[in-house]
Amino acid sequence: MGRLDIYKVELNGLQEKQASYSWVVDRKFFDAVVGEEVNNGKVEVELTVTKQSDLYHLEFVLKGDVIITCDRCLDDMTLHIETTGDFKVRLGDDYTDDGDIVVVPRKDGYINVSWYIYEFIALAIPIKHVHAPGKCNKGMMEKLNGHLIEEEDFEDSEESGDSEETDPRWDDLKKIKEKDND
Repeated sequence: MGRLDIYKVELNGLQEKQASYSWVVDRKFFDAVVGEEVNNGKVEVELTVTKQSDLYHLEFVLKGDVIITCDRCLDDMTLHIETTGDFKVRLGDDYTDDGDIVVVPRKDGYINVSWYIYEFIALAIPIKHVHAPGKCNKGMMEKLNGHLIEEEDFEDSEESGDSEETDPRWDDLKKIKEKDND
């Protein structure tokens, strides 16, 4: 039995119109899924499967904390997520996933939702994730601040003529452009 087999949802044997599942995903789950965005955390997952004729509607509710890397200082940080997701599944001849409806082979009769759980978690993470002000690694922030150029320093270096000589070919192109603008 594989580590992710507990996330198999049997569709063939679903007798009721609705079935509920719940899991808590943690480090073992994230290690088994091997995704790039999240490597650890503790997220409660509630799944409701509703059977409508030959179509199964899967609705997920996810709440918990994930450990991700801070974009600024590269230390781990905890991010609270609350998200929902859903998709439809139908039994068919071959497996297909066209985005709107997932078709799973009738002979198998189940869908493993582990990757979908991971994707819903990853999509709940904002593009930019940084610690709250003052919470980043102080040593890293000192190094970063040492490489910052203050706006005043930048303007002073431009005015004092510290710029490099330009390639004469560019100067000729600028002259041509100026003639065209006249």
